[in-house]
Amino acid sequence: MEERLYNQVWGMFEDLARTVAAYRSAVDFAESRMEQELDKALSDPRSRIGTAGDTARAAAQAKRDELVGRAREVLDRDLAQLAAEADVVEPALPPAFASWDNPVWHGYRVPMEIPMALRVGDLHLSERPDLRIPMLVRLPLERGLWIDSGRSGSEAALMMESGQLRAAAMETAAAHAARLLAVYPAGEFTVHVIDPAGTGAPALAPLTESGVLAAPPAAGAQGVAAVLAKLTQRVELVQMAVRGGATDALPPGLDTAEQLLIVNDFPHGFDDRAVTQLRYLADEGPAVGVHLMMVADREDAGAYGPVLDPLWRALLRVTPVPDDHLVDPWVGHTWTYEPLLPPAGSRVVRQVLAQVAAARRSLPY
Repeated sequence: MEERLYNQVWGMFEDLARTVAAYRSAVDFAESRMEQELDKALSDPRSRIGTAGDTARAAAQAKRDELVGRAREVLDRDLAQLAAEADVVEPALPPAFASWDNPVWHGYRVPMEIPMALRVGDLHLSERPDLRIPMLVRLPLERGLWIDSGRSGSEAALMMESGQLRAAAMETAAAHAARLLAVYPAGEFTVHVIDPAGTGAPALAPLTESGVLAAPPAAGAQGVAAVLAKLTQRVELVQMAVRGGATDALPPGLDTAEQLLIVNDFPHGFDDRAVTQLRYLADEGPAVGVHLMMVADREDAGAYGPVLDPLWRALLRVTPVPDDHLVDPWVGHTWTYEPLLPPAGSRVVRQVLAQVAAARRSLPY
């Protein structure tokens, strides 16, 4: 069922991309044809004088409007079918694919198996903004996430104060982390946090208060260094074990669960060594179960110049506010991404994390 729903969501994504591409192509054709007809009709100087020119313009415009109207009728029909399909699919989604306001969370139980994908937001196109397609990424994560807290980009980001945007970015990160903890079996996912100045404390409250973090958020340069050293060592040990075919010889105290490192306010608290270790984790970590979630404004790290370009490219950029920055691989549409957040005032995340924490406490080790 999960695989069928996953394939259905991707099918809806492809169908919406292609039907909008057909509409936009029809509009471009109609515009081009109108321009050609006008150029032809008005190439004769005599046609530009009196009513002949006006008649030619009106006829070309009428043909253009007819073509666009027919294309819009086809688009509206296809969009209505997709909207009807979305209305059926959304309530049937499992927790890993569902929005936070989906009733499936009311019956949440800690899963026994890792899901095949995770919902990290919604996507839509300007022709039908209310038709949202879940954005699903495969698990385990093949790339880390970069939650952009910078004010460059979307109009929504430019309208917010820098402090508001940074807080919203950290809330988005906490929601993603909570979802990851919720959809993995108990004890199979570990979250570490680096918050050098403690500015992420309000957003992290559901995670810290429920006790689901591996340790309190690391603060200051010493905290940054300690967490990075621990995770770097883990990556190196697992890499050596995999290459040597001796995964059963890992140290007994090594946490074999998938690891997520959330970094807030990068590069605050980072020296050159820490930056090098972070780049190493972004490049080498995902293959051995260590994943990165950055909450950062790229301009804050401008002093590093192109040295950090590989780091930003290694991460999937998402935003805490709607932003049209994602391009599909089929027809090249630019989609508007919207983050996946719990409804205002909802306690669903705290309730889910309480169950995750209880399931962890019941483990025999």
